[in-house]
Amino acid sequence: MKFLKRWKTRILLFFAVVGPGFITANVDNDANGIFTYSLAGAKFGHMLLWTMIPVTLALIVIQEIAARMGAVTGKGLSDLIREEFGFRITFFMMIGILIINFGNVVGEFAGIAGSLELFGLRKYYTVPICALIVWLIVVKGQYKTVEKVFLAASFFYITYIFAGVIAKPAWIDALVATIKPPQKDMFLHQDYLYMVIGVVGTTIAPWMQFYLQSSIVEKGVTRRQYKASQIDVISGCIFTDVVAWFIIVACAATLYVHGYHNIADAKDAAQALRPLAGDYAYILFAVGLFNASLFAASILPLSTAYTVCEGLGFESGVGKRFSEAPVFYWLYTILIVAGAGVILIPNLPLVKISILSQVVNGIAVPPVLIFMLLLVNKKELMGEYVNSRTYNVIAWITTVVMTVLSVAWFWTLRAG
Repeated sequence: MKFLKRWKTRILLFFAVVGPGFITANVDNDANGIFTYSLAGAKFGHMLLWTMIPVTLALIVIQEIAARMGAVTGKGLSDLIREEFGFRITFFMMIGILIINFGNVVGEFAGIAGSLELFGLRKYYTVPICALIVWLIVVKGQYKTVEKVFLAASFFYITYIFAGVIAKPAWIDALVATIKPPQKDMFLHQDYLYMVIGVVGTTIAPWMQFYLQSSIVEKGVTRRQYKASQIDVISGCIFTDVVAWFIIVACAATLYVHGYHNIADAKDAAQALRPLAGDYAYILFAVGLFNASLFAASILPLSTAYTVCEGLGFESGVGKRFSEAPVFYWLYTILIVAGAGVILIPNLPLVKISILSQVVNGIAVPPVLIFMLLLVNKKELMGEYVNSRTYNVIAWITTVVMTVLSVAWFWTLRAG
């Protein structure tokens, strides 16, 4: 009986804190992520699958660090950066995050426009309506309600796992490619480096760490609940990257094999789901893309508003009223209106915009990780919860590798 009671307590504790980690990781598979993974499979087949294992490991470590800092300090990441490194550094970092995240928000509305265009609906009507829906979900909803909507939306990504299985990929080749990187000369190609940075950037985006830590704080997760929160983070990271693996495999088995190496719009990407849904593949893809885009179009501006307001000392939080946190809600509103407004410009290359935003994410990862590592290793701040040696090694390797990849890609641009 004691054994059952102990497990019942653990399960109840887990469901009390589940949400921030799972949601944050799954926003990875947003419109930007789906287009990036789809192009990776269409353009290079299985040659980018090797990134999935190290990226998943790095994602788990980095997300766990953010969650731990939130639970131990009770403060958001930008809050800690301001307190420990000063307002000036924080201000410039907030400007950088604001610009980078705006690109991501534009990408989400590109996904909304692309998904509904598959049904013949013009973006000039659909994007403003969806922008209003996104605004109302957060501004007029309570945190617990919003969180339940986001959690339910996360599970729709299972569709892509079915698509990957039914596409009948070359399983042995895919599994070998997952543990074996391609030949070294591939890293000399500008397009390949661009996609590697994009895949990492869409999986370990800078905004995620700020959002997760703020969500942990707002949810009220403490040191006592920290272990249960770890499960939330780890399960979310694994689930999102399993889905990412299957998106790449599905596109490699369909688009790449049949010579479709470029994805110019949502219709091209939808062809990857043809083995699962036949002539109705575009419907399944459109629904999945719309779900992912609407989901992330709520989270990304929210993350940005949290980050900037915490960093600059303004009140923030979904649990507060508009009058209690005006800067937070106005920034959220402006990001949505501006992001949706950009998409209404005629003849924009929506897929290219989405993928470029993820490459920029990848380039911006190292500076954020450096601040996180400096903070989490401060004994006076974290006490016994400072990083272990293993966590430090993994996080620093990730920082160095992403820096080297970014420099290498810029070098290929310079070399033509």
